[in-house]
Amino acid sequence: MDAYLSIVIPIYNEEENITALWERLSKVLAEHFADPAKPWEIIFTDDGSRDRSLPMLMDIARAEPRVKVVEFNRNYGQHSAIFGAFAEVTGRMVVTLDADLQNPPEEIPKLVAKVEEGYDVVGGWRQGRQENDSFFRTMPSKIVNAITRKTTGVKLHDYGCMLRAYSREVVDAMLLCKERSSFIPALANSFAKRVTEVPVAHAERAAGESKYGLWKLINLQFDLLTSFSLLPLQMLSVFGVVTAGVGFLLFLGLVIYRFMHPEGTAQGVFTLFAILFFFVGCQFVAFGLLGEYIGRIYQEVRDRPRYMVKKVHQAK
Repeated sequence: MDAYLSIVIPIYNEEENITALWERLSKVLAEHFADPAKPWEIIFTDDGSRDRSLPMLMDIARAEPRVKVVEFNRNYGQHSAIFGAFAEVTGRMVVTLDADLQNPPEEIPKLVAKVEEGYDVVGGWRQGRQENDSFFRTMPSKIVNAITRKTTGVKLHDYGCMLRAYSREVVDAMLLCKERSSFIPALANSFAKRVTEVPVAHAERAAGESKYGLWKLINLQFDLLTSFSLLPLQMLSVFGVVTAGVGFLLFLGLVIYRFMHPEGTAQGVFTLFAILFFFVGCQFVAFGLLGEYIGRIYQEVRDRPRYMVKKVHQAK
């Protein structure tokens, strides 16, 4: 029988958190989702963990037939791991959750209630955000939120929270999208009619280290920019027009200055060099953006699989 609720959890080197996660998640499901008419399932994706995460997940799956473990042959990243679990869900609604316990499992009923009201996508809005409030964590998150609001046209406060709920129709639509670079919260909004968010608690990471370093956050920015918007290319065109206009006015100014002060023409050489270096730098930024688009086009035309499943573990 198909499930009513599917919970999707990507796992990568989380052996220190799995026991606590399972205990708290089991308690939430027993208290709020005990109705036999609304069965639940949990799909863990082991994203190429190198610690004891996979054996621990398999032990859980052997003891609980409603738990399924999707084993990847190597690490592909969080969003690919979620897609791998999406391919296995049977529930009418799907909740995604991180394994680090920063987003408490106890908040799941809030999101489910909103989907039951008829919303297609329900996002978690983290309250009292932790993560040590470091600049390199909070600032990229603010940039992601601002860019996503601009590109999707959906004004949510927190696109970085992975505690989210989706209707099955939205999940099925996302599975039809085969592009390799996907930012799931933005992709889901492109298929949703009704989108909302609910405040959720946020805690410090229970154990282990964050898997999102500065470089991964930068890659996420490029995924978001190049996968969902032509804005960078359009801004380059606008910048080119403005630069051409400024250059023409500067040329006229220099010609006039030369005729009015012929002995002083050499005094502005260093200013011209500064202007030249500025525009050369802008050109390299433009080349980099164009290269991002071309590189991602190259990845797409090769049509390689987004991930490879080694085995799906489930008790019979």
